[in-house]
Amino acid sequence: MKYIYTATFTPNDDGTKYYCRVPDLPGCITTGDSIDDAIEMITDAASGWLVVAEDEGNDIPAATPQCELAIPKNTICSLIRIDTVAYRAATDTRAVRKNVSLPAWMANVAEKRGINCSQVLQEGLLQLLNSGHAKS
Repeated sequence: MKYIYTATFTPNDDGTKYYCRVPDLPGCITTGDSIDDAIEMITDAASGWLVVAEDEGNDIPAATPQCELAIPKNTICSLIRIDTVAYRAATDTRAVRKNVSLPAWMANVAEKRGINCSQVLQEGLLQLLNSGHAKS
């Protein structure tokens, strides 16, 4: 799934760190050493928050328009884009064995041509998941 949320970045007193949060995702907070680092850190934190919410079937809050957020003084706002399918692909590299049924002729031809059926299945599923046509 793909999401867009507002993240806020508040510098500390001497400007050496940024306190970051996504107001719409309770408890989604982190820090960064620079604004670039802070954006990367909060995007990662929000990705993890959303993956857990998806896995546990929790409600995922809609993004609040920036004009409706209570933004502290000296705070920078930025939109962040989260793609939980891409995040899972990058962070969850465990392999899970699945049995699939193929017609015998198809399995024989695939084997003769050196086609890796597991790889074809992974590529097809990833394409389907990224297209938004798969049920979530």
